[in-house]
Amino acid sequence: MQATLLSILGLALLGTLHAQDSIPVQADFQQDKLTGRWYSIGLASNSDWFKEKRHLMKMCTTIISATAEGNLEVTSTYPKSDQCMTRKSLYTKTEQPGRFSYTSPRWGSKHNIHVVETNYDEYALVATQISKSTGSSTMVLLYSRTKELSPERLEMFTQFSREQGLTDDEILILPQTDKCMADAA
Repeated sequence: MQATLLSILGLALLGTLHAQDSIPVQADFQQDKLTGRWYSIGLASNSDWFKEKRHLMKMCTTIISATAEGNLEVTSTYPKSDQCMTRKSLYTKTEQPGRFSYTSPRWGSKHNIHVVETNYDEYALVATQISKSTGSSTMVLLYSRTKELSPERLEMFTQFSREQGLTDDEILILPQTDKCMADAA
């Protein structure tokens, strides 16, 4: 019984590691070019949180800046009810350029973040594997330097999200809003 349980846990861990390795990372990633203002255009996730809040979500502004240690500080400003909320996260660099880790101080979840593809001046596609005590989930974000992206970029985001196992009802092009856009520093 114990050997069977260990085998199952070992296979689950191997599957998780394989899933993380199967997410590509931007070739020749140049971190300094990723910094600056971005708009969240698309969000896809199979998390319970996303399913519950999906109908409330709108476009938000994200500022990415480099720290002295070479990590990324990610500050997102988004509308919630009738106010603007700001959330800061510190993405710690890993040995692989374009890949970062983050642990949520609030939930204790571990995030394995991959900058999948970007041309730095138009769009960035970011995939995150999230692990917490209650299970794991996948999140894909599409960022843009402007509030709009071409249909081809939106389709690329949708197709990549599907390749990560997400269904169409777990993929959202965020509704545009002007609320909280000016508040982002």
